[in-house]
Amino acid sequence: MSIHTAPSRRRVNGPSALYAGNARAVMLRGWRATASTNWLVMVSGFFEPIFYLLSMGIGLGALVGDVDGPGGTEIPYAAFIAPALLAVAAMNGAVYDSTWNVFFKIKFSKIYEGMLATSLGPFDIALGEIALALLRGALYAFGFILVMQVLGLNLSWWALLAFPAVLLIACGFASFGMAVTSYMKTFQHMDWINFILMPMFLFSATFFPLSVYPQGVQFVIQVLPLWHGVELVRGLTTGVVGFGMLWHVLYFAVMSLIGLVFTTRRLRALFLG
Repeated sequence: MSIHTAPSRRRVNGPSALYAGNARAVMLRGWRATASTNWLVMVSGFFEPIFYLLSMGIGLGALVGDVDGPGGTEIPYAAFIAPALLAVAAMNGAVYDSTWNVFFKIKFSKIYEGMLATSLGPFDIALGEIALALLRGALYAFGFILVMQVLGLNLSWWALLAFPAVLLIACGFASFGMAVTSYMKTFQHMDWINFILMPMFLFSATFFPLSVYPQGVQFVIQVLPLWHGVELVRGLTTGVVGFGMLWHVLYFAVMSLIGLVFTTRRLRALFLG
């Protein structure tokens, strides 16, 4: 009779204990697992924002007509919500991989313990998992941008920069989502993620201009990360670009850095402490 034991923890001091320079292996392992077992879930996530665009943007948009876009310029309602749904698509793709998948690996499959028994460090795992979530968000975003182009909803050549902007948005959500997930202990705790994402999706100026809300509510919305993503992408796809957009870029750069640092420290404390 064989006895299975958990992989022993490495105790290595110095930078090599954190990073072995092989985050690519973590990402590729996750991608192969997703492609072989979760491809249907991945495909369904791609079509969700497209259904919203067709029903709300095209269907309801026929009744709404034109609305005030960035800078006060009137644009079709579909062109107003399409960039918001693009940001949502990147958020959803990144959050799914960096939360539920990571939670399962930490609490049940114990994959990270096995990885850390090799030369890999916590920073390798953090970078690899965030890169995997970023890849999923990028695929969602690229497909949605093509749909927007076919429907004539990219109103400016600035829309070419919407894709790298969406990658930054996905990186912010992925790194922060993984950091938060590392503190979750039960599936009930994970329900808080959906509880937070749904209001963000509905109220981050996704379907209505920010001006329709009371001043106090506007202030709260402007703190939310999705609002910054929506404003950034919407400005690019409509061609209303200014230096103020750099604030949105800085927001997600800081969000990504904070998430990456906290994730690395948390994984080290969990498995190498």
